[in-house]
Amino acid sequence: MRTPVLLPLIAAGVLGGSAAAAGVRSPVVVELFTAQGCASCPQADKMLQEIATRRGVIALMLPVDYWDYLGWADTFAEPAYTERQRAYARRLKVREIYTPEIVVNGRKEAQGLDKDAVDALIHDAARDLDDGPRIQMLREGARVRVSGGAGRAEVWLVRYDPQEHSVRVKTGDNKGKLVLQRYVVRQLTRLGGYSVGVRTYAVPKALMEGLSTLVMVQGVRGGPIEAVTKG
Repeated sequence: MRTPVLLPLIAAGVLGGSAAAAGVRSPVVVELFTAQGCASCPQADKMLQEIATRRGVIALMLPVDYWDYLGWADTFAEPAYTERQRAYARRLKVREIYTPEIVVNGRKEAQGLDKDAVDALIHDAARDLDDGPRIQMLREGARVRVSGGAGRAEVWLVRYDPQEHSVRVKTGDNKGKLVLQRYVVRQLTRLGGYSVGVRTYAVPKALMEGLSTLVMVQGVRGGPIEAVTKG
């Protein structure tokens, strides 16, 4: 599959930030599947904040809802994030979904507390980007254009909160603990499918102010992330 390229991207008031010069390569995307009711997750949440400071890395926190039955309803969890993790599990042949789990560029996963394993995945992913897509960003209205692919893929809009939030958990395994979370995904929208040629997608407005935005081209049903651009 030829790697797609994201061409002119997108929009004062929709994707903020200055235009990027041609030749900017895709960052490494690190997704942490976590839950406020998971006893071992706060440590992984903290590790994600350190990962997010690394050059060329985008960190995303996706709170899942399947631990809510233990007594605490996660304040950020969405069923869509659980379904995204299930798609990864099927493709990566993980027997069952769990937290904390980290997936890097949609290609490989590791236990979210295994720092050495996670660091190795990030290092390998960054090295693989040497032959990856080049992305141009222009302020040209609320749309994104994808070009250069030669296989089935999906185009996703991701909006996440760069601010830290503290949540006092009142019941369940983390009862009484103050959970600190940052880079929480607040909007995950499939813009459409993609295969070959050039295709343009409308970008919906943000659900709230202050969110950072990504557009990703990704293989279908939890496939590898092929191209990413950040507004």
